Amino acid sequence: MHRSSMEKMRQFRDSFLNGRERESLKIVDLGSRDVNGTYRMIFDSPRWKYIGVDMESGSNVDIVITDPYHWKEIEADSVDVAISGQAFEHIEFFWLTMLQIERVLKPGGLCCIIAPSSGYEHKYPVDCWRFYPDGFSALARYACLDILDCYAQRTARDHADESDVWQDCVLIARKRYLPPIARAKIVLRRYLLRIIH
Repeated sequence: MHRSSMEKMRQFRDSFLNGRERESLKIVDLGSRDVNGTYRMIFDSPRWKYIGVDMESGSNVDIVITDPYHWKEIEADSVDVAISGQAFEHIEFFWLTMLQIERVLKPGGLCCIIAPSSGYEHKYPVDCWRFYPDGFSALARYACLDILDCYAQRTARDHADESDVWQDCVLIARKRYLPPIARAKIVLRRYLLRIIH
């Protein structure tokens, strides 16, 4: 995990979770496998349960999901915070994954997604996308999430690992409290998209 991404995730934690250390929070990290670092230490609090989720087993992975577009391993409305860093550029159909993030979040739950807006190709096993604030904002609206913040790094911060090359984009959003009919429409749309995928 490059330093600028760690810095942005710490900013999310400090800005949105500070003062919530006494709450029992379930925090799911999508793309958590430790390739070159993890976010686990950022969310190390006695009452918080950090759960690493990935497509393959390995260090820092607690749950292996078999399908990135249908997480049957994680219950709907069961997660307080969903995070993901440096994974969305490697997900071919990321909009379907975003619907799963919305599904597993509790109403009022938060997500923080970090992905590059720039940088060289780095296949793992594929490298499909780069993201800008307008794209991440559209993605949040597509998943019926309320945008709390969305920005991209545009200035160099002189990180020793040269991670400024990625110019990471950050989306912070909240799951809406919706009436039953609106919620049913979202569930139906997610189901139809999954079966035609």
